[in-house]
Amino acid sequence: MDFQETLDFKLKMKNRYKIEAKNAELKNAHAFVRASSYDISGMNLQAATTIFVVNIKRIMKLKK
Repeated sequence: MDFQETLDFKLKMKNRYKIEAKNAELKNAHAFVRASSYDISGMNLQAATTIFVVNIKRIMKLKK
């Protein structure tokens, strides 16, 4: 409770919505809820490709 009253916490909370929005996009629009593979390398590959796709979408949007 004391930490929530600090300036550091308040500054972090101001930027949290950006991260939460990106996480929601990954989860809802790109099926990042559940891994499609059972091994760690497959999960890493899925994470990397999903994040790559989201970044490419952002680049294309910014280029317009």
